[in-house]
Amino acid sequence: MPDWLKRNRRRPPNEGRQAVAVDAADRPAHDRAFPIPHSPYRIPLAALAVIIAFLGTLPFVPGLAGTARGLLAAALVVAALGLLWELARRLRRELLDPLCAIRRWSARMLDADLGARIPVPDQGSFKRLASDLNHLSDRFQGLSLDMEAQVRKQTAHIQQQTRSLEVLYDVAASINSSRDLDDLLTRFLHTLKEVVHARAATVRLLGPDNQMHLVASLGLNDEVVEREQTLPSRQCLCGRAAQEGTIRMHADLRTCDKLAGTPFFGEQEQVEMIAVPLAYRGRTLGVYNLFIDKQHHIDNDDDRDLLVSIGRHLGMAIEKARLDEEANRLSIIEERTRIAHELHDSLAQTLASLRFQVRVLDETLHQGDESALWAELERIENSLDEAYTELRGLIDHFRAPIDRRGLIPAIEKLVQRFRNESSIQIFLQQEWGQADLPEDVEIQVLRIVQEALANVRKHSQAHTVRLLMRRDGERYRVLIEDDGVGMPRKRAGGGPGEHVGLSIMEERARRIGGRIRFESEPGEGTRIQLSFPAPKPAGSEITIPIRQANP
Repeated sequence: MPDWLKRNRRRPPNEGRQAVAVDAADRPAHDRAFPIPHSPYRIPLAALAVIIAFLGTLPFVPGLAGTARGLLAAALVVAALGLLWELARRLRRELLDPLCAIRRWSARMLDADLGARIPVPDQGSFKRLASDLNHLSDRFQGLSLDMEAQVRKQTAHIQQQTRSLEVLYDVAASINSSRDLDDLLTRFLHTLKEVVHARAATVRLLGPDNQMHLVASLGLNDEVVEREQTLPSRQCLCGRAAQEGTIRMHADLRTCDKLAGTPFFGEQEQVEMIAVPLAYRGRTLGVYNLFIDKQHHIDNDDDRDLLVSIGRHLGMAIEKARLDEEANRLSIIEERTRIAHELHDSLAQTLASLRFQVRVLDETLHQGDESALWAELERIENSLDEAYTELRGLIDHFRAPIDRRGLIPAIEKLVQRFRNESSIQIFLQQEWGQADLPEDVEIQVLRIVQEALANVRKHSQAHTVRLLMRRDGERYRVLIEDDGVGMPRKRAGGGPGEHVGLSIMEERARRIGGRIRFESEPGEGTRIQLSFPAPKPAGSEITIPIRQANP
């Protein structure tokens, strides 16, 4: 039982209304918010009960004549009917009419008429309920309007993001479909000019001389383009945007017109310029400019973020194009180096052999030995055929041909050729078995062995050379050793091409992930050792170690 009710029960009956009013203020909040209403039917019901009771006791009242008793009963019946009519009227006013009003209000609310309200009577128990229901309607209508405003806001934001994604997609598509840097910038400017409704657009890159260089433009006249080729970065808005790495805007072009010495557009035209940095991995490469009519003014953060994102995409594309160009240049240099190596190891070796055979032929002519003369001529003819075959192979495949049966038959053919061209004894010891190596690895190994045997024939003055091919687990080893005079030390200021064969052999060993060692002492011969790992088959799994975080 609430404390205020307990206090009321303990209150003496002679206390006045003042004490009751003070005690009502002490009621709990929920009791004060919903007071118990005073019933409008209490007095009429009490009066009706009294009349009914009097009618019930009327026959037993002594001293009343029959006529008086009848008149009194009729009067009591009329009074009872009047009370019943008053009760019906009050019931209609206090109950039926409010219920109908609530029903009409609920029907309008269900029909999404959030402005529906219940008429508030001047008095009666329904007054407070109608006020509360109208207050609830106000709250609900306010929440609905706020929700609609939030929905409109989010819809506008989603539409803006969708437009931004469409612009980024168009820009990325134009960048990815370009062939080179010039084509990339041209496509980019055309796409960007259309999607942002720009009058003109340019791209400027920051050079090593701290100057802004115009590399692409669209929508500017030729005179402006010629005057804007190079600008000092510290004197123009573009340079400040590049140095600060932030987007900059110019409400008018008077400063730019002054720097260029000629107006960009007509004097009466209202055009503003936007400078957006081109950034890639924290480094600013330059800026791109947009010249936009003022009715298309960009003044919200979403559009600014979109322009910055476009700048990052273009910066990445420019850097990628530069790296691709650099990679292409390096690939050309590498291809030229490989062709030079192949020429050195194929045609150069064959021509050196021909030069040696011509000298032998000259000595044979002086000796007058006709059979030996014909033998030397046949060797020269065979060497010319081999040189022609190697040249055709270089033209067709940019590399010397290798025996289709694999590396071991090619090595055996090379050893046989060495026997035919020199008087040095050569021994081949092959312990590789059926080595299944990639073609590129086979070519590198063959060229190393070919260069080593050519050096033995030309410089070693050896009597015997041994070629050992062995496999130890996952490593392949090749050993070429002779009993000649050893390798001479490099001379300072030697002619071009001298000792280049050794460096080429080292480079070929690195290409296959191997190592090559040269051991030589004057008068003690030379030993060349090549070792390289067995290549992993294509498609083999690679295990990547994963470091576990400490708990």
